[in-house]
Order: sequence, then C-alpha cells, then structure tokens
Amino acid sequence: MERVRLGKTEIVVNKNGFGALPIQRRNMDDAVRILRKAYENGIDFFDTARAYTDSEEKIGNALSDVRSEIYIASKTMALEPDKLKADLETTLTNLKTDHLDLYQLHNPAECPEPGDGTGLYEALEDAKRQGMIRHIGITNHRLSVAKKAIESGLYETLQFPFSYLADEKDIEIVNMCKEKDMGFICMKSLSGGLITRADAAYAYLAQYDNALPIWGIQHEHELDEFLAFEKEPPAMDEEITAFINQEREELTGEFCRSCGYCMPCPVGIKIPNCNRMSLLLRRMPPEQWLTEEWQAEMNKIEDCLECRQCVSKCPYELDIPNTLKKNLEDYRTFL
Repeated sequence: MERVRLGKTEIVVNKNGFGALPIQRRNMDDAVRILRKAYENGIDFFDTARAYTDSEEKIGNALSDVRSEIYIASKTMALEPDKLKADLETTLTNLKTDHLDLYQLHNPAECPEPGDGTGLYEALEDAKRQGMIRHIGITNHRLSVAKKAIESGLYETLQFPFSYLADEKDIEIVNMCKEKDMGFICMKSLSGGLITRADAAYAYLAQYDNALPIWGIQHEHELDEFLAFEKEPPAMDEEITAFINQEREELTGEFCRSCGYCMPCPVGIKIPNCNRMSLLLRRMPPEQWLTEEWQAEMNKIEDCLECRQCVSKCPYELDIPNTLKKNLEDYRTFL
C-alpha cells in the first residue's frame, strides 16, 4: 500500500484519499456501508466540508468508533470569525469528535493572512491553540490564490484541482508545494466526471509522490475500482500515455470543470452540467441526458439574462453565457 506524506503536517496516509462530497447523494445506511468498507480496506484520509450537507454526519456515524485510526479534514466557507467558529463547532458535533486533523478555508476569493482585517486566520490560530484543529489548510481553484497561499508559508496544506488534464501552470503548483514542504491534496482528479478512465487518472497522479488524490466516491463499485488499483497499480505505459494525450487534445481549454462556484443562476439554469453538455453527450450514454427533464433544463438557457454573475464567480474565467448557448445548439442536434 503506497503512502504519501502531507508536507510539514507529518501526516502520512494511504495514497488514496476519500472525497466525501458525493456521499451526500446516498442514504445514511448506504453511505455508512461505503465509508466503513473504505476504512476496512486501508483508506485512512477522509475529506468533507460544512457545505456538503450531511456528509460530515455520515462520516461521524460510520467512523467515530475508529477515530484514532483515521485522519479527517473538513472545510468552512465562513467569511467572518464568528461564523468560522460556529461552523467548526457544528462540524465537530457532526463528526462526533473533539478535533479535526485538518481544517481548510474553502475556496476563498483571496488568501487570508494575519492582520488583513478579516480575522479569519486569527480564528484558525485560536482554534488550533484550543486543540480543536491540528493543522491549517486552504482550498482553491484560482492559480493566483493558490500561489499566494504557498508563498505565504501560513498554510500547511493546499487542496487544488489536479488531473491528467493539468497544464504546466498546474504542475508548477504541485512542485511549489513540494519545495515548500506543503501538503498537496488533489481535488477534481476525475474532472467532475469527464475523465472516465480511472486507471489513467490513477497512473498519472502516481507520478507525483507528494500528491494525495481524494477520489469522489458515491457508489461501492467506484470504491472497489480504486482499492483494486492498490493491489495492481496501473502504470504510465505507452497505451495510457497515448490515451491521455488524446484526452488532452479534446478536453483542455474552455471546458467547464463543474466546480459549481458559478451558482446559483437567477433564472435557475443548472450551469455545471448544461455548460458541458456537449462533452457529457459524447463521453457518457447520451440517453440519460436526452430525457424530458433534461430537455427542460437545457431550454432554460434561452432565458439567460446575460447578467454575467456566473462569469464574475467562475475561477476559470469562462464566458459562460456564450458557452451555454453553444451547448444548447449542439444539444438540439441530438434530439
């Protein structure tokens, strides 16, 4: 079983982390069963967030009796110290624990620092002094914020999107973390579902010995696939390398990563899926996207107000109103 060290935290865990966003979509019994199976098969890092509805509660119900044998990370989107403290207390209650191994600021627009007037970093330090959290981290989708967090030396871990669709700027982030002895946690390693070959995703990330992927697990068969890779790790052979190169040609550039920070839409457009519908139709069974329900969702694009609120919130600076219209035009060719 391969292990990875999260920089100066000195946390050493299974190279496969458990991303607990998708288990929001499972009922309590199913979620508990999947989480327990992950633990029983050696996975010992679980990442969740206050924003993930009942994900924290499900982890608490599944793993509180083995708390000393696992590492738990959670996140807060709080913008004020009092809200951060309230979120942390709720998180600890949900997880049935008295501390978090890692507490992360969840995709802030700027990199909080001591004395910046927000009081957020000071609140994290206070929680650490009280023993409520062991280590301080940050997550982000913006290169500028990620770089500032690394260079500041204030944060012990960075969680950032990283997959085989990464470009040189993304790879630079991974290497910067290694140089600064900062833990690097990979989110979106399957690019919001657009990457459909887990073996290629696994093999690519295995090349980075300081990177901890947190695979988003919703179904037991997904967990089984990653557990199988631990026994027989896929390698970056000629076939996988050629496949990844082909994928990069198709997917790099102006495509939606489905991070969801563009939401909500004033007219109710489900932007993350509508904005990458052309790819979804070609990479998954198209029938599931051609239902009356999804036709109605796609038709909402005609109601777009061109307010560009989504553009201002998109970490990747996509021209979302324009790409939505292109996706709608393409969608109708499938009907």
